Amino acid sequence: MAGLLETIKVPRASALPSSSLAPVAGFSFSSPRSSVRFSQFRGLKIQLTRSSVSNTSCSKFIPRGGPIVCEAQNTALEVGAVNDKTWKSLVVESDIPVLVEFWAPWCGPCRMIHPVIDELAKEYAGKLKFFKLNTDESPSTATELGIRSIPTVMIFKNGEKKDAVIGAVPKSTLTTCIEKFL
Repeated sequence: MAGLLETIKVPRASALPSSSLAPVAGFSFSSPRSSVRFSQFRGLKIQLTRSSVSNTSCSKFIPRGGPIVCEAQNTALEVGAVNDKTWKSLVVESDIPVLVEFWAPWCGPCRMIHPVIDELAKEYAGKLKFFKLNTDESPSTATELGIRSIPTVMIFKNGEKKDAVIGAVPKSTLTTCIEKFL
């Protein structure tokens, strides 16, 4: 699986003095002329290319920005996807409780809650299954469950809806909800 990075704002390396490149907010530079790493994005880097620029008496190489590449797979998606076709087998027939986040790619609050859901998935691994359902791609399930606002997080146990939380809420709110059903 791969995720799509919509926007990333990065200060231009050429605008920064070379001595200040390494400590810039979570960025690390493995070599000033080879690549720029973004530690907070786990696996993303810019491949820099070298272009020759001539002055009157000398020429030197200046790093230019290149494509952003992902060095690691599955870094963007911590939680699996569920859709209309897989809903029954992954959620309804699950032997342990399931938390499902209903979201859409254009939803800002959904993007805010994704990291929280990813953290919870790691913390409750083995005790609770976590899935994300894109309401644009799977409208039938969302309509059937009465999803009117996103993000909506629902908890299912034995195939039945037990609780729902609407909106981008703090991690503590979701933890309280989860603990009731474990």
